[in-house]
Amino acid sequence: MPKMGLKSLFLFKTTQSPPSKKTFSHALTEENIEAARSIISTWDLLSPSHQTPSLCQQTVPLFSNTRQEAKQYLNAVMSLQTTMHHLVEYDSNSESLVQAQFLMQMAMKRLQAELYRILAENRDNLDPQSVISTDCRASSVSDDEDYDYSENDFRFAGPGSSISTVAMVDLKAIAECMVSAGYSKECLKIYVQMRKEIVDDAMCHMGVERLSFSHVQRMDSEILESNIKCWLNAFKIAVRTLFQGEKKLCDCVFGSPERRIAESCFAAICRDAMTALFGFPENVAKCKKTPEKMFMTLDMYVAITENRQQMESILSSESTSSFRSQVWASKAKLGEAVRTMLTNFESAIQKEYSKIPVPGGGIHPLTRYVMNYIAFLGDYRDALAEIVADWRQNPLPDSYYRSSNREGTKCSPEVAERIAWLILVLLCKLDSKAELYKDVALSYLFLANNMQYVVVKVRTSNLGFILGENWLTKHEAKVKEYASKYERIGWGKVFALLPENPTAEQAREIFESFNVAFHETCKAQSSWFVPDTNLRDQMKASLTAKLVPICRDYIHKYQNESDAISGFSPDDLANDLSDILSGGVSLSQTS
Repeated sequence: MPKMGLKSLFLFKTTQSPPSKKTFSHALTEENIEAARSIISTWDLLSPSHQTPSLCQQTVPLFSNTRQEAKQYLNAVMSLQTTMHHLVEYDSNSESLVQAQFLMQMAMKRLQAELYRILAENRDNLDPQSVISTDCRASSVSDDEDYDYSENDFRFAGPGSSISTVAMVDLKAIAECMVSAGYSKECLKIYVQMRKEIVDDAMCHMGVERLSFSHVQRMDSEILESNIKCWLNAFKIAVRTLFQGEKKLCDCVFGSPERRIAESCFAAICRDAMTALFGFPENVAKCKKTPEKMFMTLDMYVAITENRQQMESILSSESTSSFRSQVWASKAKLGEAVRTMLTNFESAIQKEYSKIPVPGGGIHPLTRYVMNYIAFLGDYRDALAEIVADWRQNPLPDSYYRSSNREGTKCSPEVAERIAWLILVLLCKLDSKAELYKDVALSYLFLANNMQYVVVKVRTSNLGFILGENWLTKHEAKVKEYASKYERIGWGKVFALLPENPTAEQAREIFESFNVAFHETCKAQSSWFVPDTNLRDQMKASLTAKLVPICRDYIHKYQNESDAISGFSPDDLANDLSDILSGGVSLSQTS
């Protein structure tokens, strides 16, 4: 007689064993085993090799369109499991238990193959976005008894259901059966392997890889910026779609009867992806904290903040608690990095060492850089409100900001104070820059120009909402004060040459001296520049309003007594004034 394998021996024994006297219970047990064998062994024989199918073999699908066979198969397995529990309790040494165990192993291998096939064939149908939009229990289920595997509210999808719904229901049915039969390890091994591959591929496609701190630290600024941009895009997609979809799929497939399995399954699938994604911000936060990295760091901080609710949802279990801690620790370290960068930015302003005055008293490069930088900071006012809360470094004097200007703000006072402090540091630095000019009038013109730039930048950005109207009013008054001092000092000599009630002979000398002084002043200021058109027009209008009427009165009163006066036109003076403060003038040749 040829050597028989376990399977052949099993089939031979079940058909060749001589009849013996049996109790009703024993007969019922064998009947249940035989009923299960007829279904389970039939499907086992439908594999191409007539052997237990491997995961890679193309077996005849058990879960076909009608699923009637699948329903019968799963019912047979569940019935076999009940029989085995009975045998273990009442007759643990019986031959029937050995037969039942063999049948159960055969059934589990078939279900493993089905699980693998459904996961492989539905790789695209079970993408996270499709899973998120699918309701595990909702309207697309059928009450048709041909599709109802159980009495719970998760049923096989009926006609018209989406492919993803059908696949999810099939997977749940298989998982429930395998877990109930004690084969959760085998079930999870296949499921995790297949779904983890999808998650890891998605992260790779989005450009996210696991990077050590030393690797991140060695990156030049452009490469680091590129990696952060990839991270920002991947973080949003992963948290809102990829991880969310995988969690929902795990909950749908393994959510009952024991949620712990779903949680550990989700953690195993996403562990590597989460390690790479959630570990990157912490590495960035530990790198050198230069002001140039401020906005990239804030972008990461904001991304974590804006997705807090989603992360609380997907990281709510004990299995993912370590990742939850890592995310919040990364956020805290990003906040610490921002505070350090603010301090370094302030220090950089104070240490700016250039000693070359800006030609024409124009806008200093430091003013442009600092105010543009601070204006960008204003776009992150909500994040900054968290970061600088209770941070009392370099408090502002009450007289400058905190006592009177808070009333006009629409932002947290901590952010307003921090922004106001940085601007104050800049303005103090500009005071020292003004001293580089030999002409005092030009110094005040420089201060007026730069203060005007600061005010306009604040008013036309979010800084206006942060600092408030009181701050703006105060600093607009400073612009007028500087402009007035420029006018008084720069044109004081000219004004002084037009005294009241001179004699006719004096009038002639006065106009000669006035004409010379006026053109000398215009020539001296020919390269002075007020880039803000509104401020320039205001300053010209102020000079014109003060000089032209006085000259007109003199001409009207003394033009008959003096040849010098009779040849002078107020219109020429007004034209010459219209050309100043533009970086170059073209003076009319008046005598």
